[in-house]
Amino acid sequence: MKAPIILIALTGVVALGGCGSKEGNAVRNAADNTADAIDNRADAMEQAGDNLSGAAAAANENAVDRMENRADAVRNAGDEKADAMESNGAAR
Repeated sequence: MKAPIILIALTGVVALGGCGSKEGNAVRNAADNTADAIDNRADAMEQAGDNLSGAAAAANENAVDRMENRADAVRNAGDEKADAMESNGAAR
């Protein structure tokens, strides 16, 4: 389920390619919204993991870290795409 969310976000980023600053902000916002959703899921998983112990707690924490890293990657991809779009718009 995690991969489709990232794929949807990146598809949205690519679909808006070549647009100006307004569209760049839309790309950033879409990426941020997707990343926020991933972060919220990671927070919920972390809270659920508070009742775990030992190896289960460690595995849960690793999964939370991976989700948070994915959220950061989505944000970064959105920022990079928006920056590229804005640079291309300024060059016109």
